[in-house]
Amino acid sequence: MTRRFLAARVALLSALPAALPTVAAAQTAGSFDAFLQGVRREAQAAGVSANTLNRALANIRANDRVLELDRRQAEFTLSWEAYRDGRLSQARIDAGRRAYAENRALLQQVQARSRVSARVVMGIWGLETNYGGFTGSFGVVEALATLAWEGRRAAFFRAELLAALRILDAGHIGVERMRGSHAGAMGQPQFMPSSFERFAVDFDGDGRRDIWDSRADALGSIANYLARSGWREGESWGFEVVLPPGFDAGLAEPSRPRAAGEWPSLEQWARLGVRRADGGQLGQGVGGIIIPANQERGFQAFMALPNFHAIRRYNPSNFYALTVGLLGDRVTA
Repeated sequence: MTRRFLAARVALLSALPAALPTVAAAQTAGSFDAFLQGVRREAQAAGVSANTLNRALANIRANDRVLELDRRQAEFTLSWEAYRDGRLSQARIDAGRRAYAENRALLQQVQARSRVSARVVMGIWGLETNYGGFTGSFGVVEALATLAWEGRRAAFFRAELLAALRILDAGHIGVERMRGSHAGAMGQPQFMPSSFERFAVDFDGDGRRDIWDSRADALGSIANYLARSGWREGESWGFEVVLPPGFDAGLAEPSRPRAAGEWPSLEQWARLGVRRADGGQLGQGVGGIIIPANQERGFQAFMALPNFHAIRRYNPSNFYALTVGLLGDRVTA
């Protein structure tokens, strides 16, 4: 081989994406057992009991599947249509209508106490876990310990692991039942442990905040999250609009929408020729135009109202916030 060939080969190999990490490869970062001992010391210093730590940390291991899923999750981008249609299936809408009918009295109580619309609570519940149908199969402590030990976002996941240990120590859930996603999102609302500590509520009054098996606690906690994120009572998240011919797309919101205080009035949008897709009036207040990215066919646009920002605090994605709103509207119509 010539020197030029070898140099070119080295350059090519260096440009290839790194292989997915495995536990064996990650062993160079240090012993998992030694890592757990450090977590144990830190948790004990923060007041977590030895009994809780013995139960929570016994027999856990670094999980290759967790690392694989963590690396894979951002490797592709869906079009708006693929994202929307995959989550607004008729099966999900029908299941949502049944769940809404079965839990109408509870949802009315949640809405009365939190001042958050049952519609948006249903949208998040349906999108996160299909109305509690699938809340994740990973042991939360093991998943978080794996991600904290692997090191790519060590500080974040170590803090979440310590929060999970505090939740166990407080008796809200048992170790075996504390299951969730590969990234540690838990229960029917898919709260991270730190979000649980800030937003979960004991809606049924049994002394525990059980977002896994208590539907009242789960729905009450979703509503509390939105209330604490600025949800405005009696207002919608937004609606679909039709834009006038020649509309300047530069007037639409960027991928991270501006604060509601910077939005034009709905009267200004009406003067520009923007109208509701259902033929109604735009109304009063302020709003921002959302044109979902990566549209493959047709054209959809939406008027986001201030409550759109509250949904985005649950998940900072326009696709997510739009789909939550659309799903909630359809299942409660």
